[in-house]
Amino acid sequence: MTEPHKLGDHEAKRLLELRAARRAQREQGPAPLQSKLTLGERVADRVAATMGSWPFIIIQTGLLAIWITLNITAFVQRWDPYPFILLNLALSFQAAYAAPFIMMSQNRRQDMDRQDAATDYRINVKAELEIELLHEKIDDLREKEVLALIQAVDRLTELLQQQARRTVV
Repeated sequence: MTEPHKLGDHEAKRLLELRAARRAQREQGPAPLQSKLTLGERVADRVAATMGSWPFIIIQTGLLAIWITLNITAFVQRWDPYPFILLNLALSFQAAYAAPFIMMSQNRRQDMDRQDAATDYRINVKAELEIELLHEKIDDLREKEVLALIQAVDRLTELLQQQARRTVV
């Protein structure tokens, strides 16, 4: 039987650090995410959420259909005849302004995901070290039990030998 792995000094120190960090985090409580955001970050998130929604797509599709229909049928004065250069210009402006907002929102979300991944990693390391520590404790208990059983068997063997000697005499 191989010697069970024991937590090294480095691992034990790391476990203590992780426990202390988790304790400090619990004492601080959950950090309110929205209150830390700047005005620009809130605007970027709002624009990205709005432009990435079905209501926005449906409304935009409706407006485009109305624009094209009015300009093709000449129901109203044609302000943008085919090939709809004004419409293309308006959509280009919309895309030019929307892209940076969406990128800012995605970059911030990516930073938050990176922080979450780092937190998950620390939690996983702590869990691994805690489990390893539990294994050590169980192994120690098992060793003590086996030792106690061996001692009990030795005592019983001794008692049986004494009994056998008495019956022979």
